Amino acid sequence: MIRIEKFSEKNVEKALALKVSDEQLKFVGTVPEIVESMPATGHKHVVLVGDEVVGFFVIDTVYSENYDFCSEGALGLRAFFIDSRHQGKGYGKSTVAALKPYLQQAYSQYSKIYLTVNCKNRSAYRCYLKYGFTDTDELYRDGAAGPQYIMLMETA
Repeated sequence: MIRIEKFSEKNVEKALALKVSDEQLKFVGTVPEIVESMPATGHKHVVLVGDEVVGFFVIDTVYSENYDFCSEGALGLRAFFIDSRHQGKGYGKSTVAALKPYLQQAYSQYSKIYLTVNCKNRSAYRCYLKYGFTDTDELYRDGAAGPQYIMLMETA
């Protein structure tokens, strides 16, 4: 149903048109903001259903250099979201479920991935738990929108 691909010229226009709801904006930002601010070590990806881009996320290959809670050499999942027009269709769950096999293939040299999720975003937290992430029982307190759970998934 869903497919994950690296961000490329063929899907730039569609990806830049993705939007989140106003209440989610403080947690994610806009795709143009993310694309502009992300260094080359942040690999952008899109989530597709057929030929339609329905989501976006970044795999940060040097996450541990910016976050003390991340073990050296682990990946970071950043800016993950499903377009507001496509939420409630199970695409977020399907993407999180597909993430581990995707990472095993595309990032086989890495064995872990971390993420932070805002403590107010209980549905995302439950989704991550259900599809392979564990709560590290630590909080990241420097998030712009408040404290965040630190989560980890073993990919190897």
